[in-house]
Amino acid sequence: MPQRPYGFEMLLFRRRMSLLVPVFLAAALACAQSAPPAAERPWQLPSGSQQPLKLPARPAEFVPDPNQTYSLPDLINIAEQNNPETRVAWENAKARAADVGIAKSALYPTLAAAAIGETARTNIFFGTAYFRQTTYSYAPALSLDYVIFDFGRRSDEITISKYNLIAANLQFNDTHRTVIFGVMQAYYRLLNARGQQDAAEANLKNARTVREASEARLNLGLATLPDVLEARSAEAQADYDLQAAIGGTEIAYGDLMTSLGLSPTVKMQVQGIQDLKVPDEITVTVEKSIDLALEQRPDLLERVAQLRAASAEIKAAHSNYLPTLSVNGDAGLSRTYGEQEQLPGIYSPTQEFWNARLNLNWTIFDGWAREQRVKRAKADQKQAAAEIDAIRDQVENEVWAAYSTARTALRQQRAAAALLASATESYNAALESYRYGVRSQIDVVSAQRTLAQARTADVNARTQLLTGIAALAFQTGDLLYGRIP
Repeated sequence: MPQRPYGFEMLLFRRRMSLLVPVFLAAALACAQSAPPAAERPWQLPSGSQQPLKLPARPAEFVPDPNQTYSLPDLINIAEQNNPETRVAWENAKARAADVGIAKSALYPTLAAAAIGETARTNIFFGTAYFRQTTYSYAPALSLDYVIFDFGRRSDEITISKYNLIAANLQFNDTHRTVIFGVMQAYYRLLNARGQQDAAEANLKNARTVREASEARLNLGLATLPDVLEARSAEAQADYDLQAAIGGTEIAYGDLMTSLGLSPTVKMQVQGIQDLKVPDEITVTVEKSIDLALEQRPDLLERVAQLRAASAEIKAAHSNYLPTLSVNGDAGLSRTYGEQEQLPGIYSPTQEFWNARLNLNWTIFDGWAREQRVKRAKADQKQAAAEIDAIRDQVENEVWAAYSTARTALRQQRAAAALLASATESYNAALESYRYGVRSQIDVVSAQRTLAQARTADVNARTQLLTGIAALAFQTGDLLYGRIP
């Protein structure tokens, strides 16, 4: 019997191995995964090189300049470069852009190169016996497939992909809007915490001054021991409040670093509240603010893009009722080796082959699947339209609330500034009078506490005003364009 060609034997061996390898892999994975061994203790992850859930390496972080004091615009730029949320939205937008390219590729023909190898064994009846016959063939070929006409189905898919890309780009913008506002909130919270710490340090200094004055008067016989004890208690309370303020500052700093996409251990100098100009009025009206939000809020415009995509989905669903005209075919070269029992093997000459088909496909019945697709597309469109109405009302209410909050913060800041000026004057007068014996210890301690409250209220009012103005710009979408009311 003639020997089989070595190439065909290797082809058969590789085919068998390609079938067995997935089986071995599946068995290995099944053995590697199991439930926890007992209910009374937690499951332990494998250690060492067997650990399947190692965290990927953190991307290179921004390294701040220790000699630079970073302003709010600097912090926003750092966040837009380092915050992972912007990268998530960016990659999503790039994926939707790739979807557009995939949809457009359907307008072009598909050309594939193929190498077809096959073997067959049969028993041929000849005379009074069966003779075994084996053939091996190999054929490199080119395959062409092209849809000539489909009544706009591919164009509808491209339209859907384009609107999905617009929605993803708007989502990317909205992520930037959210990141910017998050940085501003964290920055103003840090300024407020530092302001509270500065106020607490000033309060402690004032309480120490009152305690020293009361001790001096006690030594002169002009004060009583309860007065001194009251002053010492006020100083201890001021020191306690200072420690709490220091802890609040550390937490607020960590929140700011997190909003920048940095580790809380990173050391950075940021601009203080004394370097910021606190606005004294809101120049834009609430009506204008609402109009701006409806024109430029990316989350609202994203819903509009989704509505357009849903409308295109309806058109694409209707196009499934229509036929498609396509052409496909194959062309290549074929060479065959055949052998029969008791006869020598024979190679056939290399032969060219080709075939071409023009197909008209028209689905007549599909179990009402097309009808259900149309219904689903119409429901999605109505849902998208209803979401626009809902978010429009929500946007108007959010702008109204933000505008009211900003105006309230503006009035509170003015009142807090007046309160601080009055409390400072009252404390200084009370302390001076106490030194001359005109006022009592209780009057001085009361004035000191009022001044402490006024300092806290002033710092809080200023940061609340800055946060309120930023919130209004966030709700109108002005943060994306660097416009602050």
